[in-house]
Amino acid sequence: MRRLRLADIERLRRTRGRTVLLYLTDRCPVGCAHCSVAALPDGPRVTDHGLLAEIVAAIGAEPGIEAVAISGGEPFAERRGLVLAVDALAEAGKDVVLFSSGYWASGTRCPGWVTRVLERSSTVILSTDGFHRAAIDRRRFSRAVAHAARARCHVILQLLDEPGAPEFARGVLRDVLGDDWARRAEFTLITPLRAGRGSGVFAIGRHHDVAELGTCPLTASPTIRYDGVVTGCCNESVITGGGPRGLRRRVAGAADVRAALARFRDDPLLRAVGSVPPDSLVRLPVFAGLARSRYPDICGLCWRMHEAVEDDGDGARLLSALMSQAGRT
Repeated sequence: MRRLRLADIERLRRTRGRTVLLYLTDRCPVGCAHCSVAALPDGPRVTDHGLLAEIVAAIGAEPGIEAVAISGGEPFAERRGLVLAVDALAEAGKDVVLFSSGYWASGTRCPGWVTRVLERSSTVILSTDGFHRAAIDRRRFSRAVAHAARARCHVILQLLDEPGAPEFARGVLRDVLGDDWARRAEFTLITPLRAGRGSGVFAIGRHHDVAELGTCPLTASPTIRYDGVVTGCCNESVITGGGPRGLRRRVAGAADVRAALARFRDDPLLRAVGSVPPDSLVRLPVFAGLARSRYPDICGLCWRMHEAVEDDGDGARLLSALMSQAGRT
């Protein structure tokens, strides 16, 4: 099993068909005020384990997929589903990347089932910030780092880019892993997400002209929810039901999952948004009206493009134009 570093994960996520995100649950015991998917301690969770088994089997049967990220909500709040998924994906030869708050490290001894999950995973991305630490203090978070490292996972700390975050990360890693911690772990800073409950916590940034926006490589990595909804990207609002309907497919079994993954992998609009500069795309007649607007990010423009496609009615002409643009991918 590979120990994927952050650069490895990003490279795979940006390569079409190499990764998928399994969104395992809407439940999270931490319940932070800024949660981008609005997960709560009593949030929805897996009720159809047969469907989840088929979803995981379909992912495992996809030869091009190398790595599967598992997130939520808090995946470790979904014990049965997490064990099922990690065991099946590991047996299928997939590298598993877990996202977690580390809440499960409540004691000095790691629960046996958690240890098994960690040992079958490649990388653990542990998230913390000022909101998390009200429920998961430095001691508990440090224990999570220690348990993951003891299971021989590569450890990545993911922190909001806020004052003191780099110093906190370095301090925890040095205390747990020693001065040479960089051999076994790393940390990354992320910007706040104005989605879910975060939409009421973080101020919206400035809007951008189309020429200022870049391509979106994350259209190369779809998401599969535990309840059978497949989305063409990992945008949090789309995962939780927002955005244009063209970014979602509902599945009922393994065959449907593989068909949905193939559909999104080959989707001309997603391929174009992921590889063609937006100011080139808006020169297409169907998107011409979008050129004069400003957008908070590439996701905002992508949504408007999907809406334009849905309203256009001349699918053959549009598909031909998009395939021409996306042919360079």
